Amino acid sequence: MKNRILFLFAFLVVITIPGYAQEPFYFMMITDPQFGLYAGDKNFVQETANYEFAVATVNRLKPSFVVILGDLVNKTGDPEQIKEFQRISKKIDGSIPVYLVTGNHDIGAGPTTETLAAYRKNFGRDYYSFRSGPVYGIVLDTAIMVASKNASSDYQDQLAWLKKELETAKASGAAHIIVFQHHPYFTTDAKEADQPFNIPGESRKPFLDLLHSYGVHYVFAGHTHKNYVAKDGDMEMVATGPVGMPFGDDGSGIRLAAVTPSGVQHHYFDFGKLPAKLTVTSQSGFAPAK
Repeated sequence: MKNRILFLFAFLVVITIPGYAQEPFYFMMITDPQFGLYAGDKNFVQETANYEFAVATVNRLKPSFVVILGDLVNKTGDPEQIKEFQRISKKIDGSIPVYLVTGNHDIGAGPTTETLAAYRKNFGRDYYSFRSGPVYGIVLDTAIMVASKNASSDYQDQLAWLKKELETAKASGAAHIIVFQHHPYFTTDAKEADQPFNIPGESRKPFLDLLHSYGVHYVFAGHTHKNYVAKDGDMEMVATGPVGMPFGDDGSGIRLAAVTPSGVQHHYFDFGKLPAKLTVTSQSGFAPAK
């Protein structure tokens, strides 16, 4: 009897200590490799170096999945830039799923039926979902939210699809429904004025309202070439700095995320400050680089 009581006590301790019984679940985000930007489309030497380094980091840290948050190339439809992005992407360990997001440079600032078709031929679907462990991922095409004039039917189709997909996600029992897209809805405040680094209010509101209604607490984006973290109620809107050319004080880098009992923790690492391994605690966030 005494042994049974001791075993029960030990079991209760294990399941009640935060972070003890459940190992963190890691994923990685890379954005804006944007082949051609550094040299004004004359070459992509620097982008190749940066993205090769990022891919080597993926293979070293081995997250559960990787999301590349758009602007894969700089010049829409450029075959050489696309070829180089795909060549390096193939070096990612085949056991690590890679999910691509379309950016405005990938389908054009004014996307059309033709540019969308070309993207889908070269890279695959522009909006879709996936499941990985505790994460139900939803990938959206924000380029058609920002400029829907020539792709209005695609915009409406995506919005209708999202409503159905959120129902499925909610019913799935996943711990977190996480949205991945290129443009952030906002960078500082959900009611901020329209500007080049956010989604216009006309499209922003219906999508935010829908995500809130289904309990989405995390949205990850790129596009800004610098880091922003803002909140709208219980939703965190995160814009990640680029693997390509940075526009802010942070250098080129990647964002790591971990699903823990306390939520989704994430941190942006400049290339020179990358951690030696994936380590996170519910108290202090990601361990510093060593």
